[in-house]
Amino acid sequence: MTNSRLTDPEVLEWRFPVRLRQFAIRPHSGGAGQYPGGNGMIRHLEFQEPMTAAILSNRRTIPPFGLAGGEPGQVGENTVIRADGSVEVLPGQATVAMEPGDQLRIATPGGGGFGPSSVRP
Repeated sequence: MTNSRLTDPEVLEWRFPVRLRQFAIRPHSGGAGQYPGGNGMIRHLEFQEPMTAAILSNRRTIPPFGLAGGEPGQVGENTVIRADGSVEVLPGQATVAMEPGDQLRIATPGGGGFGPSSVRP
């Protein structure tokens, strides 16, 4: 699965022992501007069998910049929610062992805005 492919939920659940709990637009993640940055997305997976998950992502510490007075977008977040309720925040590049009931929440960054928001029509 990759961010650029946007794997269909049905295909993802058919090919892998996971359940897609959420696949949605990440509201308010784009930077403000005359032309606001686009919102990121959220993918929240629950693992049904022991697996190893690997993620290679960017913009987890440095936000996507705005241009010409636009504000930066929000940084992305990679989070593991264990079946026992404990939470682990992952860096942009990580490999992690997942057990049944563990969840992986990937929130992609929003885009930076363009131009000052004060001139937004």
